[in-house]
Amino acid sequence: MLNIGIIGAGRIGKVHAESITYHVKEAQVAAIADPYMNEATKEWAQSLGIPNVYTDYKDILMDSSIDAVLICSSTDTHADIAIEAIKANKHVFCEKPISQDLSKIKAVMDVLAGSKVKFQVGFNRRFDHNFEAVRNAVTDGTIGDVHIVKVTSRDPDAPPIEYVKVSGGMFLDMTIHDFDMVRYLTASDVIEVYANGTSLVNRAIKDAGDIDTAIITMKLANGALAVIDNSRKADYGYDQRAEVFGSKGQVAVTNDSGSTAVISTASGVTGEKPLYFFLERYMASFSKEVSLFVQAIINDTEVPVNINDGLQPVLIAKAAKKSLDENRPVLLKEIVM
Repeated sequence: MLNIGIIGAGRIGKVHAESITYHVKEAQVAAIADPYMNEATKEWAQSLGIPNVYTDYKDILMDSSIDAVLICSSTDTHADIAIEAIKANKHVFCEKPISQDLSKIKAVMDVLAGSKVKFQVGFNRRFDHNFEAVRNAVTDGTIGDVHIVKVTSRDPDAPPIEYVKVSGGMFLDMTIHDFDMVRYLTASDVIEVYANGTSLVNRAIKDAGDIDTAIITMKLANGALAVIDNSRKADYGYDQRAEVFGSKGQVAVTNDSGSTAVISTASGVTGEKPLYFFLERYMASFSKEVSLFVQAIINDTEVPVNINDGLQPVLIAKAAKKSLDENRPVLLKEIVM
C-alpha cells in the first residue's frame, strides 16, 4: 500500500483525498497539511480515516513512511515545494501549473534530472472518457492525418475578481487546460500562437487587466491548425467540446449532461443542460490520473503526464499573452526559459 501525503486542503486537495480514499485501492492518504487547517477540515480528514493532520507541509516531507506527495497548494508555492519534495526523495504529483514563472519550472526540471523520483502534472482532462475517445481515434489512425482541431471551453461563471487579480491571467488560469488538450488530442507540439481577446462578461475583469473572452489559433508541428474559443461565462453551464478533423474523417465529442433524455412535445424539443462545472464533469478523471500516478510508482513505469507536458502549456500561454499584447502571431521559440 502506497502512503500519500497531500499538501493543501483546499477544494482540489479535498477532491484528491476523497478520490484516493474511495477509488484508488493501491494507495492511502497517510497525511494532509495546510497552513490554514481548522477544526472543520480536521473533522473531514478524520471522517476519511487520514491519521496525520498538519499545518506545516514539511512534516510530511520529513516522514520517511510517506512515499509520494500531491501538491495541491496555491500556485505560487508549487515549484518550491516540488523541489523540496524531490530532494526528500518523494514521488510528486503537482497540480497545474507547476509555476507561472518559467525559471522556476526550469529549476524543478534541473533538480528532477537524474533523479528516480516520478513527477506527474495534474492535467486531469486527459483522463476524461470523452477526450480519451478523441485521442484514440487520432492515434489509431481512424481519422487519418490531423488537419483541423477545435476546442471549446466555456465556464458557467466568472471567478471572483480577487482571484482574477492573482490568477496570472486567463491564458495561464483557464486556457492552459485547452493548450494541453490541443497537444494531447493531436500528439503534436504547438509552434505558433495568435490570440485575440477582450472583456465582454465583466468590466471589472478588464479593469483588473485581464480578458474573459478569447479566440486562439495555433500552428502545430505536424502541420495541423487548431483553434480554441473561451468564455468565462456560459449561462447554460460548463461547455466542454472538441473536434478533430483529418484526412479520413473526423471525431467530435459534446458535453456531458445528467442524462441523454430528449423531450419532444408540441411546445418544442428540449434536453438537459451540461453538467454545471468541473467537479461534476471531471470527477472520474481526477481518480484516474492519480491511479495511473500510483501505478507508475508501483510498476516503475513512465507517468502519463510528465514535466515537459507541464511546461509546454505554460510556454503556449506566455506566447498567447505576448500575441495578445503585440497583436501578432508569436512563435513558441520566442519564449525563452
